[in-house]
Amino acid sequence: MSSSQLGSKTLFKSLLLFINFFLIIAALYHLKPASRAVFVTALSSEQLPYVWIATALCLGLIISVYYRIVARFGRIQVVLGTCSTIIAILVSFYPAMQAPDRVLAFGFYIFVDILSVILVEQFWSLTNTVYTPQQGKRWYGLIATGGLLGGIAGGALSSFWIKQAGLQTMDLLLITALILVLLMLLTLVMGRAGMYHEYRGVRDDERSDNSGWRAILGHRYLLLIAVLLLLAQMVEPLVEYQFMSAVEASVTNLEARTAYLGDFFSLLSGVAIGINLLITPLVHRLFGAVGGLLAQPTAVFVASLNYMASPSLNAGAALKIADRGLSYSINRASKELLYVPIDPLLIYQAKAWIDMFGYRLFKVLGSMLILLLTQWLPWTIGAVQLGWLVLLVCVVWGFALIALHYEYRKVRAAAAEVAARELSKSVA
Repeated sequence: MSSSQLGSKTLFKSLLLFINFFLIIAALYHLKPASRAVFVTALSSEQLPYVWIATALCLGLIISVYYRIVARFGRIQVVLGTCSTIIAILVSFYPAMQAPDRVLAFGFYIFVDILSVILVEQFWSLTNTVYTPQQGKRWYGLIATGGLLGGIAGGALSSFWIKQAGLQTMDLLLITALILVLLMLLTLVMGRAGMYHEYRGVRDDERSDNSGWRAILGHRYLLLIAVLLLLAQMVEPLVEYQFMSAVEASVTNLEARTAYLGDFFSLLSGVAIGINLLITPLVHRLFGAVGGLLAQPTAVFVASLNYMASPSLNAGAALKIADRGLSYSINRASKELLYVPIDPLLIYQAKAWIDMFGYRLFKVLGSMLILLLTQWLPWTIGAVQLGWLVLLVCVVWGFALIALHYEYRKVRAAAAEVAARELSKSVA
């Protein structure tokens, strides 16, 4: 195959992955406004740390089963099976959610959070194994933009269905199920077209029995990635608690909250796509993947100072955008580039633990700190004062980035050697 044919094939594959990620995030952004609006209306924002802890516990039970499924079945089979299960649950949930009580609202939030983690983790695990490091640098920005456009479309449409089309919050469940049917069809087409051919990466050893946290502890580079990403994850519940407290205080009823959150998520994705198109490629060219990871803690630090100085719904929204807007754009693209030089099996093992369990473990830590500081101690603080903890974590986050920088250079050099050996074998 000539270089031009190979380039055209890679472009076509990247465009289909763009659409794939678009559908995933569009589906999630129909469910996220609904789950959060229902939860705050039925329980209140003060109960959010409890549902985050419950979500982590549920993922802890799911993760061991997920490891076995990934090891036993093909990647595409896992994706299709996951989508089929989610569709069945959404359709089953729909009648009961017409008048959700506290228990249903709690369970619905957990379900949406879990499927958000699983769908995105599966997508990037597949994507990371079908590109070389050079291809990843070129195409990840485009692919991530598909997700951001999906966020704009999903958030805007979820608000449109309620404001303009006269639908109710729970009708968004059936719309999500239809989007997931389209996702399954696209995945089947890509699989049959042979677009999920895997490239080998580097391992520290040839053992295949390591999984989850053992794979991470046995690989210094992955351990540093885990520390970095989990510190970032600890900030997320703190910022989310501050933002949702502001939403609860300023927006009054279920449908209004769902519509506001839909519009907000659309705006958040719009900001993220602007960053992804205008800033991410430039930062990656000048400073590399690790340099791109510096943007999020810096923005969160500044936005947190602003929120603490002048707390309001707009300041809370700005803080949320600084955290998630950069997480979904330059941080996401930079983070996925960190995995590219690693062996595909090791990616699945380590990434599943970090994204599905490790993230939630640190979200539990953040949630416990929120409960401790706002409810459990004899002297408590409010949502605004939690900003001091956000600032502290951002500082530690920065130091972790410095340590990762040196290890990343070593792993890239090792990956280049592996690629050179495979090329010489294919030529011979």
